[in-house]
Amino acid sequence: MKFRTLAAAAALAVIGAGAVVAADEPQVVRQEMMKKVGGAMGALAGIAKGEKPYDAEIVKASLTTMSEVAKAFPEQFPAGSETGHETEASPKIWEQMDDFKAKSAKLGADADAVLASLPADQAAVGAALGAIGPNCGACHEVYRIKK
Repeated sequence: MKFRTLAAAAALAVIGAGAVVAADEPQVVRQEMMKKVGGAMGALAGIAKGEKPYDAEIVKASLTTMSEVAKAFPEQFPAGSETGHETEASPKIWEQMDDFKAKSAKLGADADAVLASLPADQAAVGAALGAIGPNCGACHEVYRIKK
């Protein structure tokens, strides 16, 4: 009985370790990062459109998420991570890494600038999205494979 319990625990530990390794793979990490940015943009867009009430904490958290992800995102594209897992990352990322990093840095800087003078109402959130949103499109047009 004890042997079966130990064997089951060992099997679960191996399965769990496999999940941890997969979560540390750059493709998985960057997909999760983009989901966070998408959630942040969605929250801001909901406020800007009047679908959600203005909430300074949500605005601050969303902008902080965008800033932090933008600064760390390029590091999730090491050589050799071009393939594996379903990815929408274009090979152009690795071919034009300096431009890719610059675009990500611009998103981070623009999010920081908006964060420094936190939008105080729905209209200001809309204006902030007008400043930040084009960064997303500029990067996605070049560095994202449309599926």
